[in-house]
Amino acid sequence: MEHEILFPLLCKTAQGSKDDFAELYRITSPQLYAVALKLLKRPELADEATQDAYIKIWHNAGSYQRAKGTVLTWMVSIVRYRSLDLMRYHNVRNEVELNDDEPSGNDSGPSIKLGAEQARLSECLDELDGPQRQAIHLAYINGMSHQEVVNHLASPLGTIKSWIRRGLQSLQRCLSI
Repeated sequence: MEHEILFPLLCKTAQGSKDDFAELYRITSPQLYAVALKLLKRPELADEATQDAYIKIWHNAGSYQRAKGTVLTWMVSIVRYRSLDLMRYHNVRNEVELNDDEPSGNDSGPSIKLGAEQARLSECLDELDGPQRQAIHLAYINGMSHQEVVNHLASPLGTIKSWIRRGLQSLQRCLSI
């Protein structure tokens, strides 16, 4: 489903279509903003990261490679890297320890009103195996590098990468239903 909508919009964005870029923004901005806010914990920094990510998406739409993942995954990685840059710059890194006793997607921080898409993503995350869910949370939500996840979970790098890859594949299948 996501691929059927976002890929054509991204292709037309790569050709310079402002209307298609605006539609891509309308559809994806809640997810990208949520990722940035989760990482940065501050709305003004999340706004900055999201805006910077969309500028990068506009300029680099033609460099998207289908073989490396979905359009949304590509876009999330852009906002994630921009958020990490801002975290380093502003020194606001707040790592949250996750353990299997805590439900995923819930924290004691500021609550974000989740739309239907975010609620669906949360449901799909809850369906993942514990190690996959935790590795994805640490890497994509807490902004840890693969090596930091290795150290945090005391598991080999290959295992961490496999958990993340299989978890993202499961999320993709779940979200496309």
